[in-house]
Amino acid sequence: MNVPLISVLQAGIAIRTLRKRAGIRIDDFALTAGVSKQFLTDLENGKATVQMGKVLDLLQRLGVKVTMEMAPEDTLDYQKRLMAAEQRKTARDAQGSSSKSDPSSADADD
Repeated sequence: MNVPLISVLQAGIAIRTLRKRAGIRIDDFALTAGVSKQFLTDLENGKATVQMGKVLDLLQRLGVKVTMEMAPEDTLDYQKRLMAAEQRKTARDAQGSSSKSDPSSADADD
């Protein structure tokens, strides 16, 4: 069943449900996921300021595939922007950390 997630609280409750169903204690899951117990507690209680990257990583560890539904006419533009962003990241990684402060590497039309 697809469960829409439109708030941190909904994501947190979903994560708590899956964690408990798997019989994993919160401190054990936090340790294996590389986050603090406080972060996981905040997420499961719907704290709106949790870090998105960590939430996505936790969902992936629980075997949850996260998708975004987009209108077909937006998909091509999304793919072009994603490819450009990945190329910029690859170039920055190849140059090392010195280019991270270069403002010209930002997406100019955003």
